[in-house]
Amino acid sequence: MVDFKAVPVIIPSLEPDERLPLLLGQMKEAGIENIVLVDDGSGPEYAPVFRQAEQEWGCVVLRHAVNLGKGRALKTAFNFCLNTWPDAPGAITADSDGQHSPADILRFMQAMAEHPDSLLLGCRDFDDAGVPFKSRWGNKITCFMFRALCGVSVSDTQTGLRGVPTSFMKRLMNVPGERFEFESNMLIETRDRLPILELPIQTIYDSKENHTSHFHPLRDSARIYAIFGKFLFSSLSSSVLDLALFSLFLLLSGLFVADPSGTGRILLVFVCTALARLFSASYNYYMNHRVVFHSQADHKRAAVRYVVLAAAQMLASAGLVSLITSLLCPPGGWEIAIKAVVDIVLFFISFQIQREFVYKKTA
Repeated sequence: MVDFKAVPVIIPSLEPDERLPLLLGQMKEAGIENIVLVDDGSGPEYAPVFRQAEQEWGCVVLRHAVNLGKGRALKTAFNFCLNTWPDAPGAITADSDGQHSPADILRFMQAMAEHPDSLLLGCRDFDDAGVPFKSRWGNKITCFMFRALCGVSVSDTQTGLRGVPTSFMKRLMNVPGERFEFESNMLIETRDRLPILELPIQTIYDSKENHTSHFHPLRDSARIYAIFGKFLFSSLSSSVLDLALFSLFLLLSGLFVADPSGTGRILLVFVCTALARLFSASYNYYMNHRVVFHSQADHKRAAVRYVVLAAAQMLASAGLVSLITSLLCPPGGWEIAIKAVVDIVLFFISFQIQREFVYKKTA
């Protein structure tokens, strides 16, 4: 087994305060040797801190001339580690603000040696009284979004203490995200590729947290939640296309069929729904396979499953719209409103099925 003390530790840092030297000193006392510190454009006034890290604690310091963001800092360090320690099982990432104890970092180094094919996450206790309100609720909301939209279930999406396998570091070098959103992209990238192993860690906050954190709630949350847009755009745009085509076909049918009623009206609504779904489903499949899920599943297998799902969804949509229209509404334009409501419900059901069945890569 690889000596766990050979696992490098990556610490990205922007404008560090006295907590960084304190952490580095404690890490050295704990016997942690391979420390890679990234100066993410802190500026000349912080140069003494990084020189001290090199000279006193033997850290490797990688420098950005300007602030490029935490995501880019991690990629810079990943590249260095892959070239310097190619045989290491992975690397540990930790924050520079003292939130991660040397004892937990050491435990992660050992766990990385024991689980070289898993992404390790350090999970804090967000019910602890010392956790700031914005961190507690920010994490709860983000965890819910990850489960609902991405199918990734973790208890701490914001943790900076992670163990990243070497093979996964290589993949992450090409994953989008230059700032805090990169850590969210990292979690999404694990799906169908490698397991996540969560390990409990100490929950450490202090009064400086709200003053020195470089995480800006509005700006950086917008970047993080922007990654979910692709999961919604395809289905919503498909729904808009489907509804527009349904309206067009219904309008055109009026040129050939005068005042349909009874069975004729039900049949007309059914045919217009089916035609609209045929076109919108083709568009939706392309977007989901190539853009949304970046599917690694076999194309033919995914296509067959999608056709089955699309057919079932089309029949459900057409049948429900026709049935509700005939039972509850007189002729006169309610068909479009009813279809919109029915398809919104089917959208959420379809998304879950596509994520878990259609595009999921099989082992």
